[in-house]
Amino acid sequence: MKLLLDFLPLILFFIVFKGAEGHADAAAAFSTEHFGFLVSGGVVGAQEAPVLLATLVVMIATLVQAAILKLRGKKIDLMLWISLVLVVTLGSATVWFHNETFIKWKPTGLHWAMALTFWISQAWFGKNLIQSMLGAELTLPDAIWLKLNRAWVLFFAVMGVVNIYVAYNFSTSAWANFKVFGVTGLMLLFTLLQGLYLGKHLPPEEDSKP
Repeated sequence: MKLLLDFLPLILFFIVFKGAEGHADAAAAFSTEHFGFLVSGGVVGAQEAPVLLATLVVMIATLVQAAILKLRGKKIDLMLWISLVLVVTLGSATVWFHNETFIKWKPTGLHWAMALTFWISQAWFGKNLIQSMLGAELTLPDAIWLKLNRAWVLFFAVMGVVNIYVAYNFSTSAWANFKVFGVTGLMLLFTLLQGLYLGKHLPPEEDSKP
């Protein structure tokens, strides 16, 4: 359930964008009629309608995601807070200015914010966030925890750069595909490689006593 909730905004963004992209004129007319008051000039063109509608949906979905966690008495983690702030501010700018560039910066902003958070927590406060999250389940030397933290800092930093490269060098449709499949695939690959690395450093399990 939590996994579905985490990916819901991303899934909805992709579905709405692809659906509107295939019916751009209808999406433009719908957007102008129902959301024209949210955009500068009050008219939404066919080219910008898909990303505008998808942006509105992902803004609502992220707000609902946070509200559900609050109503259930669950803690809203740092990544969701950062994502919520970015999607509301950059999404609002995308809608008002008819400019998809703002929302395209959202993944980069999130990745770089997480990279800074992981780095600052370790460098300034001596707190390893990876160890804080996984330390109760894994027993590792401090040097390995430090390497893992640095690996995540580097990964988030690189992913932020890659997102901007795709956003500025490929079509919005290609960027949407990368946002869903490319980022998710790279995250899974990185997690898998990290798991293989951890396997080499985990202490051997003690033989069970009869």
